[in-house]
Amino acid sequence: MSVYLTAVAAVWGIAAGLALPRAIHRLAVVSGEPVRTDDEDGRPYPTGARGWIGGSSGQNTQQRPYGTVLLCVTACAALAALVGARPELVVWLLLVPLGVLLARIDLAVFRLPDVLTLPALAGTAALLGAAALLPGHEGSWPRALLGGVVLGAVYFLLFLINPAGMGFGDVKLAPTLGLALGWYGWPVLFAGTFAGFVLGAVAGLVLLATRRANRKTPLPFGPFMLIGALGGVLLATA
Repeated sequence: MSVYLTAVAAVWGIAAGLALPRAIHRLAVVSGEPVRTDDEDGRPYPTGARGWIGGSSGQNTQQRPYGTVLLCVTACAALAALVGARPELVVWLLLVPLGVLLARIDLAVFRLPDVLTLPALAGTAALLGAAALLPGHEGSWPRALLGGVVLGAVYFLLFLINPAGMGFGDVKLAPTLGLALGWYGWPVLFAGTFAGFVLGAVAGLVLLATRRANRKTPLPFGPFMLIGALGGVLLATA
């Protein structure tokens, strides 16, 4: 069963990864600018869902799908293999492409758009609530909700202490990750959060050591938050 489930999840990861480049290109704009309506060759994107799903059609686009697909496939397959046929797996598989989309945008323009982070919070809370009603789940919805509140408060406090070192998009993403990690328990919430900070610190030190950055160079923290949360979920279900 786990082999078939992992295979299905991998196929979902491939499909999701192939669907993301156009959305990445359209949403990867600096704060205050509207989303892109044209591809890199100046041709307008189609209206409706077709304008958001699929590859970016510009001839010179940098949004090739290979890395995005690899990230989605790896994360989805790992989650299916470790979580197994539990109701919450559906929630995690839906969050993977959203997380990859957020990470790619943050790496490109140092922002996590509200149009993604806020629906992610509401959707994750609702879906985990539905998963908690089904047999076979392995988690606690009330604890997940509390975990989202706690992690959101922690990041908000860090933002107040050092606004230059913490983007408000990170604060808005934190409750969603708190929901996912809190579902499995407080040790998992701590481990996934701590892993994100460690990964960010290590990446910063590597950039400093290789002289690719200095102490004032901004570093997008969203990808490290997301990787840490994924690691926490995988660790909880291993």
